[in-house]
Amino acid sequence: MVKTVAVEFFCYHRDRPGSVTPRGELLEQHWSYMDRYEAEMIARGPALAGDTPTGSVHIVGLPDPAAARAFAFDEPNYQAGVYRDVLLRRWRNLLGRTMWDFPGGRAGGNRYLVLGLGASTRSVGMPLNVHT
Repeated sequence: MVKTVAVEFFCYHRDRPGSVTPRGELLEQHWSYMDRYEAEMIARGPALAGDTPTGSVHIVGLPDPAAARAFAFDEPNYQAGVYRDVLLRRWRNLLGRTMWDFPGGRAGGNRYLVLGLGASTRSVGMPLNVHT
């Protein structure tokens, strides 16, 4: 069976200052929530300053902007006030694969998200919602 995804989205949740403790307390809820999107997930991971989390990044394929907003704002850390704001944008996965398709599989090696601006004759991203 071939999975068809209508739209890809980049979601960045930025932590509030002093959110390390509540973030840790909600870790199990966060992972449980993200596990519901396992099939749609293209990439995921924390944003870090040294070893301290400063936010979370998720790239996910969802049917439409309403589903993307639900994904971003129903997240347990957001609901509990851990996140200061949310950036949600359309995304285009030019590589056509997930972060787990690279050497090392799901369990091995460090992975880094590299963002690049490409030449285009049309806009490939538009802000859907920025909440502060």
